[in-house]
Amino acid sequence: MGDPDRMPEVTAEDERWMKRALQLAAEAAAIGEVPVGAVVVLDGKEIGAGFNAPISGCDPTAHAEIRAMRDAAARVGNYRLSGATLYVTLEPCTMCVGAIVHARVSRLVYGATEPKAGAIESARRTLEEPHLNWDVVAVGGVLARQCGQVISEFFGRRRADIRRLRNQASGKE
Repeated sequence: MGDPDRMPEVTAEDERWMKRALQLAAEAAAIGEVPVGAVVVLDGKEIGAGFNAPISGCDPTAHAEIRAMRDAAARVGNYRLSGATLYVTLEPCTMCVGAIVHARVSRLVYGATEPKAGAIESARRTLEEPHLNWDVVAVGGVLARQCGQVISEFFGRRRADIRRLRNQASGKE
């Protein structure tokens, strides 16, 4: 996240694009995936989009961020995305942060923090590791309440479904 005295500002555009990422998260939820959405923006235009699909795609790397960057790279014809901003509804994991650095994304904007696996500020501070050869400006907390609510509601429904199935199996329902 860098120097706290130089925290990057959140703009109206950041909120606009995070709302787009939330739409993509809803697509993930609709197919039973953890609802995380991501969009890559360059020069004010969407160049890539993705949502979580590791289960449906049988692909452990099919996180929203990875899919959005793959889409963007294919559209622009370059695996480097310097100058681009990646918006994602949930703080990226270590794998995704590595891909963000390798893709040369210039700015990362995320919504909710991820206490267990977040690699920006929660579980790790990967972008602060001195060996990295690319600086990414990270801004967290954009529409954090909405982004966190989507995740909380998803897992709340999942837990309720599990309880219901257990009760059915034990004859309590």
